[in-house]
Amino acid sequence: MGALDGLRVLDLATFIAAPMCATLLGEFGAEVIKVERPGAGDDLRRLGRQVDGVSLWWLSDARNKRSITCDLRRPEGQALIRRLCREADVVTENFRPGTLERWGLGYDALRRENRGLVLVRISAFGQTGPAREKPGFGRIAAAVGGVSYLSGYPDRPPVTPGTPTIPDYLAGVMGALGALVALRARDRTGEGQVVDLGLYEPIVRMLDDAIPVFGALGHVRERIGSAAESAAPHNHYRSRDGRWIAVACTNDRMFGRLAAAMGTPELVTRFPRMADRLGARADLDGLVQAWVGARDAAEALAALDAAEVPCALVNSVRDLFADVQVKARQNIVAVPEPRLGTVFLPGVVPRLSATPGEIRHAGVREPGADNEAIYLGRLGLDRGEYDRLRAAGVI
Repeated sequence: MGALDGLRVLDLATFIAAPMCATLLGEFGAEVIKVERPGAGDDLRRLGRQVDGVSLWWLSDARNKRSITCDLRRPEGQALIRRLCREADVVTENFRPGTLERWGLGYDALRRENRGLVLVRISAFGQTGPAREKPGFGRIAAAVGGVSYLSGYPDRPPVTPGTPTIPDYLAGVMGALGALVALRARDRTGEGQVVDLGLYEPIVRMLDDAIPVFGALGHVRERIGSAAESAAPHNHYRSRDGRWIAVACTNDRMFGRLAAAMGTPELVTRFPRMADRLGARADLDGLVQAWVGARDAAEALAALDAAEVPCALVNSVRDLFADVQVKARQNIVAVPEPRLGTVFLPGVVPRLSATPGEIRHAGVREPGADNEAIYLGRLGLDRGEYDRLRAAGVI
């Protein structure tokens, strides 16, 4: 049994953040019903690179979900959703605030159907505040949340860290946490609640000490490239064979190990404290770069590993497929797919010892593949009514 077996999730959302919340719950046993637009289906089906007419992104992010189609803008579709909510535990959505209310699907309406329902609402700026109705995607969240300002080099424009979708995925994780916390509260009270999350808010939460430092000292952290604000040497260094190595020295002990590995133990005497090393950041980075640059990546990594210095190759996705640790932890898994044979997807995290998560199947190819099972079986519509709704484009 999965940890969340018996939990029912209705995913009304589209494009990454709130759907990711539902995906995470599904990986640990929840039944997730994905609601898509009749005909076109979810927008993610057309995003990213395609193979055999299907988005590989969709196959990954929509895994484990059942698919039904329903037009949420039409009263008959709204009535179907309200009925499905009667047996749901969690509903996820990411429309602009007020949209569900206009459709008669706001929390008050859904709670009348099921007082224990948890509604996870992820929007660009949350349900309150002067910016609540503004649209936004991951790039906007990274900008508003402060992490884009910190990303890049001081003499160049700020960049989006990693991919523009990182804020979406982080919000999905926070949304899943919120759902589980709300369900735990329901165990005591019998009452559901709303989980309200702005896409930018997890970014603000992850800025380590930038906020308390500014609040206390008025210090504005600026871009310093790939270096670290509070530690040195703590950077990326290029090897003789053109590969990049990450090295992290966050305390005196680790710096001593690095100095020994480089054959320059006198550096510990020259730079005994972190404050000394931060003041000489450029000089230290130059010394480490000279040492790494005189060696192939494998040689440098072997020496650093032997000295127990935190280090790693800066992996491309090709490197991830070859990484022995990634293989050992099954962080990339081969999943059967009806027409492709196999598709490689990111594995399930976190890892539970007694009730681990699993990928039961990749995202389903056809929007509404589970219409009959849900509408005829779950809701008990008769065939005539089902056919009428389908012909009218409601489902």
